[in-house]
Amino acid sequence: MRGRYCYKDVLPFTALVTMECINVGLNTLFKAATLKGMSYHVFVVYAYAIAALVLLPAPFISQRSRVLPPLNFSIMSKIGLLGLIGSSSQIMGYTGINFSSPALASAISNLVPAFTFIFAIIFSFYLNGKAEVEESYFLNLGWVQGSL
Repeated sequence: MRGRYCYKDVLPFTALVTMECINVGLNTLFKAATLKGMSYHVFVVYAYAIAALVLLPAPFISQRSRVLPPLNFSIMSKIGLLGLIGSSSQIMGYTGINFSSPALASAISNLVPAFTFIFAIIFSFYLNGKAEVEESYFLNLGWVQGSL
């Protein structure tokens, strides 16, 4: 029972805190590297290479099924589009950090859940009734307060 509690409650929180610390460290490392003359693009390539090396053993450790879907043009184009969007958003984010500070970038990254909720309301992604919108509002109110 104790192991189940750790897996369901403590592990996601630990992963969240770890990723936030890594994000702050990466922003600070980027600012220090660019002040010494490194290009944004080189830093993004290095960050992607390190991420690939860290994530490479994951399929071998995983307990999931080994059956893979067929690799057709549709899947390859989605992977390429996701890579393009991810790298361009990183380059734009690092450009913003270059003009400001890593502390500001970390503070703004805490606003992502609040903006997601506001955009969901604006674009009407909550279509199942008013009660669900009110529940989502109160659930996300904590994220907004934490961001401020």
